[in-house]
Amino acid sequence: MAIIPKRTEMPVQDPKVRAHNFDEVALGYTPALAAAEAQRCLNCKNRPCVKGCPVNIDIPDFITKIKENDIEGAYEIINRSSSLPSVCGRVCPQETQCESLCTLGIRFEPVAIGRLERYVADFHAEKGVKSAERPAPNGRRVAVVGSGPSGLTCAGDLAKKGYEVTVYEAFHTPGGVLVYGIPEFRLPKAIVSREIRSLERLGVKFENNVVIGRTFTVEELMASGFDAVFIGSGAGLPKFMNIPGESCIGVYSANEFLTRANLMKAYVDEPETPIMKGGRVAVVGGGNVAMDAARTALRLGAEKVTVIYRRSLEELPARKEEVEHAMEEGIDFCLLCSPTRILGYNNESDPRDPKNGFVTGIECIRMELGEPDSDGRRRPVEIKGSEFTLDVDTVIMSIGTSPNPLIKNTTSGLDINRYGGIIVDGSGKTSLRGVYAGGDAVTGAATVISAMGAGKVAASAIDEYLSK
Repeated sequence: MAIIPKRTEMPVQDPKVRAHNFDEVALGYTPALAAAEAQRCLNCKNRPCVKGCPVNIDIPDFITKIKENDIEGAYEIINRSSSLPSVCGRVCPQETQCESLCTLGIRFEPVAIGRLERYVADFHAEKGVKSAERPAPNGRRVAVVGSGPSGLTCAGDLAKKGYEVTVYEAFHTPGGVLVYGIPEFRLPKAIVSREIRSLERLGVKFENNVVIGRTFTVEELMASGFDAVFIGSGAGLPKFMNIPGESCIGVYSANEFLTRANLMKAYVDEPETPIMKGGRVAVVGGGNVAMDAARTALRLGAEKVTVIYRRSLEELPARKEEVEHAMEEGIDFCLLCSPTRILGYNNESDPRDPKNGFVTGIECIRMELGEPDSDGRRRPVEIKGSEFTLDVDTVIMSIGTSPNPLIKNTTSGLDINRYGGIIVDGSGKTSLRGVYAGGDAVTGAATVISAMGAGKVAASAIDEYLSK
């Protein structure tokens, strides 16, 4: 059979239409499109794609099942390794993981593994096929702190082994960053709810509005009868540039902006937690979160959205697909530029002027790329005298996040690194007996699939520890 060089395109909403709604942008494969893409897989003997998957899904095997039109069989293979297949198929950076090692990709475009995974997971959900049955309890209890991707994965893997698992979530809705951080148009909340219901059917319990470190401490969880604790509390502490004007009204962290929009429904007419809508918006940063914030601002009615990034397009860390979608929707990119200060309205003659303190602009300086830094990326260097100002009404800072210090400040004996991340060994074990951790709480902000991988490793280690 002849090799098909190019991957099968996935249908998407028209950019002019989707820029004004929160419906999912990518529409997914039809059965015919999925079958066509599956035929491109070479079913390599050495299976390099599996090595690139942080949760080690048997990729050639599930694609073979698609070729055989056994979609439920394909789902069973994926489900052995991944507790969140519908999520992974949508938001994981497959292009830098499994797909980057695809043998076909050496000469041609790699197999669209993520799109096929999404198709299989959605098929399973739409057909209403019976989920895995709850296993017999083994008498052991595990507490999971945080219901993001690492926590959900750890909980799912342990529940499948018969553990009684309780997940504690600080917000009123489980899902962690999957619900508060990733917009509806990229990951519909119904998808996350569906995955959580699957875990509930396995026996996982969810306790919302519980802040570990305030409601209970980690020590209190252990003392209450849990045999082990997994900390997957994420990295929700936003970083700022510490430039003049960051305290102006209309300056947000991307975390706050997206949480208000995604979880608190700031897009409705009279929201309980409103955010700035409309006008001119600047988003500082170039990662996936920056793309999410920029595209959300556009959908909330912004007249113009500009992404400000200090390196060039080639160094932009966001997924290529997300950048292309943002450009198609009309978002501007101000590249090789860095903010130096934020300007605010100040009516000195009338201190009671209601416009005082609101953002009016952002001053930037142009950059050029110099020698590589410690990460191997060329370091941006300021071009003296190149300052300029953009007139904006809202500034969204998306330059990274770090682990929330609450747990480390309320848990004695828990070793932390200088970045605030929990120190663990290769199995996710912390310095405390019976306490494990993984995901962004350990590494700082990273990808959904890497957090899932950490949750999977920790679940295996917890099972080994408690089995002894």
